[in-house]
Amino acid sequence: MPELPEVEVVRRGLERWVAGRTVAAVEVHHPRAVRRHLEGAEHFVAALTGRTVTAAHRRGKYLWLPLAEADGAPAGRALVAHLGMSGQLLVEKPSQPDEVHLRARFTFTDGGRELRFVDQRTFGGLAVEECAGGGGVGEDVAERIPQRLAHIAIDPLDPSFDEAGFTAALRRRRTEVKRALLDQTLVGGVGNIYADESLWRARLHGARPTDKLTRAQVADLLDGVRSVLGEALAQGGTSFDSLYVDVNGQSGYFSRFLAVYGQEDRPCPRCGTPVVRESFTNRSSYSCPTCQPRPRIRRS
Repeated sequence: MPELPEVEVVRRGLERWVAGRTVAAVEVHHPRAVRRHLEGAEHFVAALTGRTVTAAHRRGKYLWLPLAEADGAPAGRALVAHLGMSGQLLVEKPSQPDEVHLRARFTFTDGGRELRFVDQRTFGGLAVEECAGGGGVGEDVAERIPQRLAHIAIDPLDPSFDEAGFTAALRRRRTEVKRALLDQTLVGGVGNIYADESLWRARLHGARPTDKLTRAQVADLLDGVRSVLGEALAQGGTSFDSLYVDVNGQSGYFSRFLAVYGQEDRPCPRCGTPVVRESFTNRSSYSCPTCQPRPRIRRS
């Protein structure tokens, strides 16, 4: 599943290639691509045709593109996209052959490159949704966020991230620290890959109880999250196959720098101990047993 760096790379591409352009036509090639748009495919097409995409924003793993009317007035709605496991938003020349798993196409009045939504497994989706603040002039971006995204917490790379508030909220939880990192209502954008990498950097096992963490440990964890997300973003994200690409179809290269995720039995880059894999819900967790000792079970 694409996480913050991969989605942010796509957002930057959309900001460059799509923002400021007016939609001329929309084609929906598969109904599952717009299943989250409850009014149906025809309404989805009508809601976008003739509207101008004014910007490209991200909250956690979601993208949203605010829309404006033909006269430039904010429409109070936005195109919301979630990539799911295999979704791609690609900017292509109109002459480029259609992809095998093309699900939707957006053309623009300037006749330039078109936007295509490609999704092999059809777990991703698009929808046009109302924005909570209506998109009025002078409103903050946070006030214009689509309602579906309002519950998602700000991510640690956002300048407005409340570190003290996060620390207090995390230490109030009675759960394991990795589960807390994956809770999008607590901190946005962190998924399985970057949770494991951040915990390794902070020398914390994912099963460590959150209510037993010191403020210093939480600070180390946040430093780990920020550093790994920033480095992954600089490398274009983490691509294990051709499904995770930017708007130009280019893969990210952070997989070459992963310390523990997917590195079972390989030496820990810090101490040389073989990395171990443990079952975690329906996924896997990777850690170094020396750098990240599993917490002891307290007995009554």
